[in-house]
Formats: sequence, C-alpha cells, structure tokens
Amino acid sequence: MKDQIWWITGASSGIGAALARALAARGAKLILSGRNVAALEAVAKDCGAGTMILPFEATDYAAIPALAEQAWNWCGRIDGLVNNAGISQRSLAIETDFPVYERIVAVDLLAPIALTQALLPRMVGAGGGQVVAISSVAGIAGVPLRSAYCAAKHGLIGYHDSVRAENEHLGLKVLVVAPGSVATNVSRNALNADGSVRGASDAAIDNGLSPDFAAKQILDAVAAGTRELVVAEGAEAATAALRRSDPDALFDRMSAMVQAGYAQQMKATSAS
Repeated sequence: MKDQIWWITGASSGIGAALARALAARGAKLILSGRNVAALEAVAKDCGAGTMILPFEATDYAAIPALAEQAWNWCGRIDGLVNNAGISQRSLAIETDFPVYERIVAVDLLAPIALTQALLPRMVGAGGGQVVAISSVAGIAGVPLRSAYCAAKHGLIGYHDSVRAENEHLGLKVLVVAPGSVATNVSRNALNADGSVRGASDAAIDNGLSPDFAAKQILDAVAAGTRELVVAEGAEAATAALRRSDPDALFDRMSAMVQAGYAQQMKATSAS
C-alpha cells in the first residue's frame, strides 16, 4: 500500500481513525473526512506527512461531486475508498419516530452510495482500485433495537455486492466488512426513538474488540483480496454465521432476547 491514495470517511475516531493510522504505517497517503475538524487534525498528526483533511457533512449530496473531484485531483487518483461514516440506534421500532429512519438511512446508506457513485467512473477508468464498506453484523442479521441501522447496513452490503459484481472484471475490488462490537463511540452516539443522542455506551461495546485490531484484520483482508469479512467473536460471530446456516434458529434467538428483557436493559443503561 506504499504511496497509494486512500480516502476514509468517518476518520475522526474509532475504526476510521485506526485504519488511517494503519494505512499510514504501511506507507499510504490519506484523505481524511468527517465533521469534527479538530479530531481529524489530531488523526492527521498521528499519520504524519502525506495527509489531507477534507471535512464535509455526509448528507450534503449536492457537494459530493465537487469534493470527489478535489480529492481525486490532490494526487491524480484514488486507490482506495473506505465508506466508514455512520450512526447507530437504540430503540424499539414501534416507538421510533420516522425521522430517525430518514437520518440513519441518509448517513449510513445514501451518503456512501453518493460518494461511491461520484468516484466509481474515475476509479474504473483508471483501471480499478479498492472499495471498503464498513457494514455490521447488524447488516447481516436483524437485531433488536436497531431496525433503522439494520435497514441501512443491510442495504450497504447489497449495494456494494452489486458494484463488485458489475466492476470486478474491470479491476475494482470490493471488501464488505461486518464488525461486531468494537470499542468505539458508536453506542454513545446512537439515536434514541425521538432522535436524541443516547449519550451512553454499553458493556458489549466497551468490552469489544479494539479499533486497531479491527483495522489490522481489514487491511490484511484487503491484501488477501477478500470480498467479505466478519470482524467479531463469540456470540456475534455466531449470529452472522447462523443467519446463513439456520435462519429460524437465529430468529428464535433474537426474539428470545427481547422477551428476556433486552430492551429494558438498554433503556436502563441510557438512563444511568
């Protein structure tokens, strides 16, 4: 990856920041995007020279073509795009306001589609490259309290799988990543039923895999030409596998979680 040009969205923290540092260590040049300029500058400082900060609002779709041109013109190409920016949710569907669905689908699905569409003709015209989409185990299996998040992350997998099928023979590689719990701010920044920010993490996330571990797994998969990667352990890895091997068993397990009080436990965490 030495001297390759990689563009990472959601690069200010979590998996995005860890990928930026790992790619810099492998000699890549970086374009870092997100909304928090100060946090992006801190990540850029960790990555050293050869880093460009390109902050933008992910859902400002009208601005994306010009941003894509600016990013491309920085070094005359983009070798890798990481669609990582996103927000999650912690609320029962029956209680969730529709604007929450609009917001999460806009950020987690339509924004990466818009950015990929803006870059796709350039990348294919230049002989290809690598797209990495950060979905989730919740993009493989429908899990409680994340109906909007699951909808967006399922869609992210479908879109990128289709882009791979259409363009792989033209040199474009696509890796879809489905992380389980990774120790990031994803739960703290998740939306409640009314669209407010949850403001609290939970044990599964706090005790999750490190972002640096996830980043290494992802870049190793890129180097190996992997098309889909589940970055999870234990029950979460089993959940992804069960969705394909025995869907009814998974559906029963998810239903049982709710009946056992999973939603109440999450609400208690948010209130504490």
